[in-house]
Amino acid sequence: MKQKIQAIDRKDFAPIVHAIGADIEQTQVRIVASANADMLFHYWKVGHFILYLQGKEGWGAKVIDKLSEAIRSQYPDKKGYSARNLLYMCQFAKAYTLEVLAQLGEADKTLINPSVEQVLKQTKALNEITQEPLALIQKSENQSIEISQQPVARLGEVAQTLSSVVRTNWASHVILLNSKLPLGERYWYITQTVANGWSSNVLKTQLDTNLFARQIEAKKVNNFAVRLPEPQSDLANYLMKDPYIFDIMGQTEQMAERDIERQLVSHITKYLLEMGSGFAFVAQQKHFQVGEQDFYADLVLYNIQLHAYVVIELKATPFKPEYMGQLNFYINVIDDTLRGEHDNKTIGLLLCNGGDKVVAQYALSGYEQPIGVSDYQLTKAIPDNLKSALPTVEEVEEELKK
Repeated sequence: MKQKIQAIDRKDFAPIVHAIGADIEQTQVRIVASANADMLFHYWKVGHFILYLQGKEGWGAKVIDKLSEAIRSQYPDKKGYSARNLLYMCQFAKAYTLEVLAQLGEADKTLINPSVEQVLKQTKALNEITQEPLALIQKSENQSIEISQQPVARLGEVAQTLSSVVRTNWASHVILLNSKLPLGERYWYITQTVANGWSSNVLKTQLDTNLFARQIEAKKVNNFAVRLPEPQSDLANYLMKDPYIFDIMGQTEQMAERDIERQLVSHITKYLLEMGSGFAFVAQQKHFQVGEQDFYADLVLYNIQLHAYVVIELKATPFKPEYMGQLNFYINVIDDTLRGEHDNKTIGLLLCNGGDKVVAQYALSGYEQPIGVSDYQLTKAIPDNLKSALPTVEEVEEELKK
């Protein structure tokens, strides 16, 4: 009888244990996020202490070197207070004043459903901000030096609505400070880092390949505005890049299309990283039987944000108008055979190795289906140690089975 009661107890405990385990995991995430925010706030304050000392002692007093030596002498077990890191803290405080942080909080609200036009407008507005750091240092009655409480309270209010800056790790902030980008572009990379779960290595790669220019500033060739309803057309145009940059191992000058496809699928995590947010792999060389003939679409993806299939035709040669007809055919077939009742219209993406964009834009005018045309480049710039929010191939396959 006693053994039976114990067995019942364990069974009853199972859902409780599962709930506790889930809460432990969520709490750990919150602790890490909170710790990161606290550390950034600390670095922000240290940066203001440095600005205060530099204003008091003068730039030629080697304030940072002396302060670094004094901190490490007083607190030998504390890491992160090298002269180089203190310099970054100073730059961090200057880059993100209270006024700037408030402006970034407003920018977050307008970019919930981003479009290229919104990002360009917001970037321009942020780039024009020239706010000097406020005088945050005060002396108490006993002559000790501290950050005044009013700005601290205000920072807390701003930080609650500004998740992107405080959720970005210090290594990524250092990379962005080194980039010397204006505030608007820098903040766009911060928002993308948070949204896509980029590590500092991935962020560095995106900066090196000039993602902002390829995704936001590029003159894109597509008919999304007239073939897709809003806001899907804005999102599709926003996610599109020109050119795409793919990491290909053992590349040669004259790689065949099938070789490029095989490489992309073999390194699908890197490929999806370049495609952008929300893409999942469906199939390579997807077979369709139409009438008595067999057809094979190069690559089929699904985008969760667009709620639509995306079929990609990859050409190892410059753009030709006849490529558009083949892609349009595959869009029609996928709409008829794969698209479900809750899916939006299938989107086609033609990737060519160069070509005349004016010709491509004219070629688009005769097609009713949503199609985009982009260049692609092959490179080995993307590092192997990628850590991002992208699903593994196994996770994608399991999700597709569901």
